[in-house]
Amino acid sequence: MGRQWLHAKREVAGLKKGQATSKLVKEISVAARTGGPDPDGNARLFAACEKARRASVSREVIERAINKGAGIGGEKLVLDHIVFEGYAPHKVPLIVEVLTDNNNRTAPEIRILFKKGQLGAPGSNKFLFDHVGLVEAHRADAVDIEEAAIEAGANEVEPLAHEQNDDIPAGATGAKFIAERTETAAVSKWLAANGWTVVTSELGYVAKQFPTLNDEQAAEAGEFLHALDEHDDVHRVWAAIK
Repeated sequence: MGRQWLHAKREVAGLKKGQATSKLVKEISVAARTGGPDPDGNARLFAACEKARRASVSREVIERAINKGAGIGGEKLVLDHIVFEGYAPHKVPLIVEVLTDNNNRTAPEIRILFKKGQLGAPGSNKFLFDHVGLVEAHRADAVDIEEAAIEAGANEVEPLAHEQNDDIPAGATGAKFIAERTETAAVSKWLAANGWTVVTSELGYVAKQFPTLNDEQAAEAGEFLHALDEHDDVHRVWAAIK
């Protein structure tokens, strides 16, 4: 029984690693398509490549993803970007970004996942979020993150711990910098040039308000969000939950 359990555990771990790699490769391709194939001039691509390297994605796979996204060589990226809006259990607003090469397959699967929540029409709850630039970064020493935000050109900053993002080392100074969408690359570049390690640089959504949930409600909403995030084609899940 013990050996069977160990084998099953390894299979699950391998599947999750495969899913994570697939999402990282998609992010690299999309970043290359939207911002160009040069990581030094494309903050989103630079962050995506660094994250892929930390996840042990090979250099060949990363280069192929960049070329595919940028339309270099024989392969070209064919992915639709679809946004779903709705609510998790207990009226938690959320926005789900999907990248798919087959919307006829993906859309029904997302609708099934939403059965425990509520799927809304396009534009039904985007007004509950701010569409902004998000840069997550860390450094080994202790610094004033508010001062760093001012210098980098960010509008707001929040402390970010290892428990909130696995890419932030335990004990490091981590922060989420919130900027105007047009300033995302500039904030990333300033941080990278001033001792910070950038782990995420992207456009995203920040909730304007957060519903009050008890522990049981938060757990139920969290399980729903986790199920969405586990879908292969789901790129990001943005929710009004702390």
